[in-house]
Amino acid sequence: MTQQLSELETVRPRRRRARITSLTIGLTLVVIVVAMALFAPLLAPFDPNAQVIAQRLQAPSALHWFGTDGFGRDLLSRVIYGARPTLLLVSLILVLTIPVGLLVGITAGYVGGWTERVLMRITDIFLSLPNLVIALALVAMLGPGLMNGALALALTSWPPFARQARAETLALRRSDYLAAARMQGITGLRLMFGHILPLCLPTAVVRAALSLGGIILSAAGLGFLGMGVQPPTAEWGSMVAEGSKVIFDQWWVAAAPGGAILFASLAFNLTGDGLRDRLDTRHAK
Repeated sequence: MTQQLSELETVRPRRRRARITSLTIGLTLVVIVVAMALFAPLLAPFDPNAQVIAQRLQAPSALHWFGTDGFGRDLLSRVIYGARPTLLLVSLILVLTIPVGLLVGITAGYVGGWTERVLMRITDIFLSLPNLVIALALVAMLGPGLMNGALALALTSWPPFARQARAETLALRRSDYLAAARMQGITGLRLMFGHILPLCLPTAVVRAALSLGGIILSAAGLGFLGMGVQPPTAEWGSMVAEGSKVIFDQWWVAAAPGGAILFASLAFNLTGDGLRDRLDTRHAK
């Protein structure tokens, strides 16, 4: 009896440790990033735009945990506020890309024929375009700004969703599930968006979570080149660009926003990997 109890005690801690997965870690980090954006006025110790020239380029200290930038602004406060435009930009891109990608992919896979060929050739054209280069060209024409940056990045972000939705629709088109739906008189748009779309959503969510890290890096790239959110608004990419001018002497100016970009990208990558393991039966253990 005592031996069985000791075996149970050794098994229970292992089960508890097994619950800590990449999904739980990723979601925890995502909650931290979202909380930074939502409660920035409560978490930031200073005004992110307040300039104190007498305190410019100060090293990290008890007063300024991340140091100050070239205008004497507190870097910790600016990093916290910088989560707001980043998450807003990512949200706008997802709202634009996921519906368009699913609509194109499901339509191509379900209708077939010339419709499928035309839609997939358009998708291939957009897939062949380099994301950041096209985004820079569009922002240069439309002008820098949050909405223009979101439109530019969304233009080249929807094709992967379309190809994945098409592949899943082709696999479902001859399935018994859709055959039973047709026998009940369900066809056309009702079949596409009432039965095929719900089956394509889980993988679209996983792909969206996995692509968020790259979207954050692309958004930071626009800010780094001065094509994203304009100053004095705190934005991680523009903060890294400012810190790159003094990176050899005052490394913390670029390291603070760079660490924030790494933290946010890691959070969404871990979340996407965990969602893939949870929703995709091929990766289930």
